[in-house]
Amino acid sequence: MKKRIERFAKWLEQETIDAAILTSTENVFYFSEFYSDPHERLLAIVLFPHAEPFLVCPQMEEETAKVAGFEQMIIGYKDTDDPWEKVFAEMKKRASGSVAKIAIEKSHMNVERYEILRKAFPSVRFIQAEEKLNELRAVKDPVELEKLRKACELADFAIDVGIHAIKDGASELAIVAEIEYELKKKGVEQMSFATTVLSGPKAASPHGSPDLTKVQKGQLVLFDLGVIYEGYCSDITRTVAFGEIDDEAVRIYETVRKAQEAAVLATKPGKTCANLDLTARKIIQDAGYGEYFTHRLGHGLGISIHEFPSVTETNPLVLAEGMVFTIEPGIYIPNRVGVRIEDSVAVTATGVEVLTKYPKELQFV
Repeated sequence: MKKRIERFAKWLEQETIDAAILTSTENVFYFSEFYSDPHERLLAIVLFPHAEPFLVCPQMEEETAKVAGFEQMIIGYKDTDDPWEKVFAEMKKRASGSVAKIAIEKSHMNVERYEILRKAFPSVRFIQAEEKLNELRAVKDPVELEKLRKACELADFAIDVGIHAIKDGASELAIVAEIEYELKKKGVEQMSFATTVLSGPKAASPHGSPDLTKVQKGQLVLFDLGVIYEGYCSDITRTVAFGEIDDEAVRIYETVRKAQEAAVLATKPGKTCANLDLTARKIIQDAGYGEYFTHRLGHGLGISIHEFPSVTETNPLVLAEGMVFTIEPGIYIPNRVGVRIEDSVAVTATGVEVLTKYPKELQFV
């Protein structure tokens, strides 16, 4: 945590930025180890190039922030207080001279809060902080990687639970309930995103929602899920067959598997995001299903379920050791069949570590 703050403070100094006000849950957590969803209330960490940072949060969460390990000043406020008054008063104490440049998360800052800042600092120049934050968060340290490994172990377990819950008469939501019940017994408080179980033609919707549809023999069942472990997310997708399926469904599955495994093997320092996406995309195109691979190959993974980088065919970003992202090609033929296979992976010094390890061979249940 201290090293993260120091690296960001160095950037502030280099860019002659007087202060940074970061308000997203994820970036507050990154610099403080304090994870909170304050809803409409203000949560912020304020950082400086030379002064100590401070954290502002609802007073009812002040002790939790201390327990989380943030050792600098914590400013708690009541619901009847104006937290911005406290923020501005402390900033004036710590910022050296007049405040000319403030870094903010422009993609997170809402208009109301922007107007509050503009009124308090009418002549200030606001700088986008996201590019630097993305650069820092994209490369995980050993502690972060270990938490991601644990999150992925739990995701593997969840897939196994889900597959064993497939039976005649079971609905998609009943299988979701079984998965999440077993995870709760293991101490998982929160999923990375809404657990997805889709069967038959419904699996052809990449972001479909499970409902009371009952799984049927002769169809594929798609699982997409992840858990949060100590603030870090996992993400995995597996597709299995419930009973015998037709030859085309098998051919589609094997095409996706071949594409996914090729992209995993291509992952190493020096390759680009575009290299990986195009590796998988070419295999699917060559098999005649290119028009049915309708999304990017993957996305960054860490404190957020979707974070930098975006693994697309147009992204020239060069991979570096410590980057973590998903590799998840799919084929989706509307009203017929959908297949996706996804792993969370980490770039190593010489190649790739696959963090999700559940088997990818087509399973018949």
